[in-house]
Amino acid sequence: MVKTISVLGSTGSIGAKALKIAKNLGIDVAGLAVFSNVSRVEEQIREFRPKKVAVFDEKAAKRLKENVADLDVEVLCGMDDLCEVAAMDGVEMVLNSVSGMVGLRPTLCAINAGKDVALANKETLVVGGSLVMERARATEVKILPVDSEHSAIFQCLQGCHNKKSLKKLILTASGGPFFGKNIDELRAVTKRDALKHPNWSMGSKITIDSATMMNKGFEVIEAVWLFDVLADDIDVLIHRESIVHSMVEFCDNSVIAQMGVPDMGIPIQYALTYPERVPSIVERLDLAQVGKLSFCKPDNETFKGIDICRAALKAGGTMPAIINAANEEAVGLFLNEEISFLEITEIVQKAMDRIKAVNSNSLDDILAADAEAREFVIKNFKK
Repeated sequence: MVKTISVLGSTGSIGAKALKIAKNLGIDVAGLAVFSNVSRVEEQIREFRPKKVAVFDEKAAKRLKENVADLDVEVLCGMDDLCEVAAMDGVEMVLNSVSGMVGLRPTLCAINAGKDVALANKETLVVGGSLVMERARATEVKILPVDSEHSAIFQCLQGCHNKKSLKKLILTASGGPFFGKNIDELRAVTKRDALKHPNWSMGSKITIDSATMMNKGFEVIEAVWLFDVLADDIDVLIHRESIVHSMVEFCDNSVIAQMGVPDMGIPIQYALTYPERVPSIVERLDLAQVGKLSFCKPDNETFKGIDICRAALKAGGTMPAIINAANEEAVGLFLNEEISFLEITEIVQKAMDRIKAVNSNSLDDILAADAEAREFVIKNFKK
């Protein structure tokens, strides 16, 4: 078990849960990072007494510095200081749960500083999978998945010493709030409808991604890099109950699944205690109470996110960065009620069709592709 961590994105649902688990396990929290939630992070500072706190937003950082002037904590501001918290001395592991592309550079800084990374920021691997995993191998840093699906696969693979025995990785998906609806029914759905996830309590952006199935497509990309497999070796199944978090099929056709209640506490704790398991604050799974588990294939004709992400993987280079940036901007427009729900994936598809990918995994080229895609969406679709 690690003894000291930094938590990036500490005021979000995963970050807050990670702090709760760290407290329960007696793990010291040396650093925190947030975008702008001053009141919540002040509470966390007073409870956990970190040495450094980075706030991405400059005005919010100034307010926080004034609010905690009575405490022995260094308040930092901006991306460079976010990276400083990720790489600070004395920290063994960085839990990265920030939302969006902003998570890539801190992950790389943590890796370069020799810190293990508990990764809940999916954009890190979606846009920079090759670069990140290459640097992790070079520095012998562990990338431990915190997404429930990837943690499930990681757990199922423990004790598997021969990669040739793998046949399929099977990612499960809840299907989101619009499971079973057709195109015509989706034309009139609202932001409020899309934010009603049936099983998980998540941030607004990832909840919308779940509704479009872009989130599951991103998870396919992540799994390719995390587990060094081909996209064709990854299947997706709709599992409405969110009890089976993912599965691994082996060459002898046996299937191992990881199950638990829909609570991020287990994957977070497993990353913090790996390779050990310790008692958890998460509710026990009672299968008799669950009663039944159901599975079906996703409707990729209606929900195009998975196919878009598979196409971006096939295109390679900076194309995953392009679709990620276009999706972030399109989701933002939807949440601002400037576009319809169906337009989200339509815009991402247009960005993929019109922006040329560069065959490179350099950070500069990834950032350039990200900026070009954002400009394309804002220029053509923002009202």
